[in-house]
Amino acid sequence: MHRFCSLGFVVQEAETAAVGAISAATLYGKGVFTTIRIRRGEPFLWEKHWRRLSSDAEKVGIDISSVSEIRLQAALKELLAANQVTEARARITLFDSSGGGMWETGRLHLPPKILITTAPRRALPPTLRLTISPFSVNSGSPLAGIKSCNYLENLMAFNEANRRGFDEAIRPNEKGEIVSAALANIFWFCGNELFTPPVSSGCIAGTTREYIVEKVGAVEANLRPEDLKNAERIFIASSGIGIAEVAEVDETRFRVGNHPLVELLAEIEEC
Repeated sequence: MHRFCSLGFVVQEAETAAVGAISAATLYGKGVFTTIRIRRGEPFLWEKHWRRLSSDAEKVGIDISSVSEIRLQAALKELLAANQVTEARARITLFDSSGGGMWETGRLHLPPKILITTAPRRALPPTLRLTISPFSVNSGSPLAGIKSCNYLENLMAFNEANRRGFDEAIRPNEKGEIVSAALANIFWFCGNELFTPPVSSGCIAGTTREYIVEKVGAVEANLRPEDLKNAERIFIASSGIGIAEVAEVDETRFRVGNHPLVELLAEIEEC
């Protein structure tokens, strides 16, 4: 993470910035976030990120009527200038500052606390190795498909894969269908056609996922982990890493590079 963050639209030292101890955000993880790629000093796909952030906030019951999109953009640019970065990733988090639940505080109608942080893009190894995670996604959860601050399951899946020597994890849902990687969406080629799991599987509708579908087209399909052996190419995608080809899933290896569609995906990411 870079030195400065923006909390409540005030640029300050990231290490000392703090949110309130008693709130729905700190007690229950009630909040939503989005991670945005910063490219040449500008937030990439801002409209998609703002739309999803607003939608997710509404779904979990966070009132963002007081949050100005224009002011949020200005705060992000101010932070980029303070951290002196033009190529990075930025995370915007909306924390619910209200009380509620078992630890009622009477603070029922406070505006959300807004935290913006920046960091370098996630570094990936030259050979990306994935494994099937033992931690499944509940596609029927009310948080399925929402990028909420309840992200511990994703982190546990990611860390468990790392402990076994892998770089990422593929998470199936309770039906045994592939959902996504722990921290990214997943795509695969089969017969020169591009596929990705549907949002109904429980995956988050990532902005990079949406961008790829718009630019290249993709067929939504439910696939089981064992079916991946029939895939010709696999890659994962997110704002934090961009588009990355997968070389191995457990003991199955895949070719990387020198494929027209893969090259096209790399081109549209940089355009």
